[in-house]
Amino acid sequence: MRAEASLPLMNTPTASLVANAVRDERFTLLDGGTEAYPRMLEAIASARSRVHLEVYTFEREGIGARFLEALVAAARRGVAVKVVVDGWGSIGASRHLTQTLKAAGAKVRVYNPLTSLLTGRSWRNHRKLLLVDDTVAFLGGVNIGDAYAAKGAQPGWADLALELRGDICRQLGTTLHAGTSALESGAVKLFLSGFGGGHRLRKRYLQAIDGAEREVVLAHAYFLPDKGFMRALKRAARRGVSVRLMLAGRSDVLFARAATMRLYRDFLRAGVSIHEWTASTLHAKAALVDGQKLLVGSFNLDPLSLVNLETLVEVVEPSVAAQAQRWLDKHLRDARRVFLEDCARSGLQQWLLDIVGLAVARFAERFASFMGRRRKR
Repeated sequence: MRAEASLPLMNTPTASLVANAVRDERFTLLDGGTEAYPRMLEAIASARSRVHLEVYTFEREGIGARFLEALVAAARRGVAVKVVVDGWGSIGASRHLTQTLKAAGAKVRVYNPLTSLLTGRSWRNHRKLLLVDDTVAFLGGVNIGDAYAAKGAQPGWADLALELRGDICRQLGTTLHAGTSALESGAVKLFLSGFGGGHRLRKRYLQAIDGAEREVVLAHAYFLPDKGFMRALKRAARRGVSVRLMLAGRSDVLFARAATMRLYRDFLRAGVSIHEWTASTLHAKAALVDGQKLLVGSFNLDPLSLVNLETLVEVVEPSVAAQAQRWLDKHLRDARRVFLEDCARSGLQQWLLDIVGLAVARFAERFASFMGRRRKR
């Protein structure tokens, strides 16, 4: 990956990616926190009027301290700063963030703190979104924490973020508080799920898969699709589309991998290829269809993302798609391919895997259903 010479922000040693003008829109695909954090911090440091940050996890130390310092500095020079962190994902830092930012004149919201569980408000704000001056936005799967950036030769969590510039950012600025939104400008479409849930985001994935002619590549950390989504992937494979899944060979969520592994045999028998990323934790939520259409955001293919607040960006632009293709191909080369014979286990092992996986899957589905009913009240 290489830096585009015309990029207005700072060049970083690993800076990639490509910014392209399409009807006054520019897009830059960023490889995890290693590439995203410097550009995000530079944008905050250059802010003149407004900074809006929503993130699930905001760590207090390390890179989190640098972000906090940048946000405080922006607020003190008169920039309108608003930060929204999730009450569960940022549980260890939310009080410190709130006190520090409010003292500097910024607005802070802790979304559904733990006390909200007493009233049944258990859905989360899972967005990762930074908007600065309504001119530049960063969306994807990257939280604010040291794990998302490389440390020397040790890779950070495998993830992606997309930097957007142009009119789509102005539109985003006017609709941030409108709940569910669908924005479009040039080659980019941006979807925010609000109280209406994430079914529209799921539908974008299904439409892309059903329209695929040659190839579907998905990189998803928490892969627990419903039966309709599974059927769509298997249909694509059976009509000759190359369907490749890059999934987590190690997960930060207890038993999440067991819930996903119970689906392997069904997919493999349908002709879907499966690859497990093990070099670090996979945290990406992305898909590339026919090497042309990129979908990336915070939206996981699991029941909980249907009721949480999420983001999804859909871009059809050749250079960005090519960058995504290279990122996916590189990670797939380094991932472990899973074959049907790898799924062979003793009866007890298979029984335990299926029982644990099924229990996790059913719990996620029922918990999401409960949250959905609560949100409609």
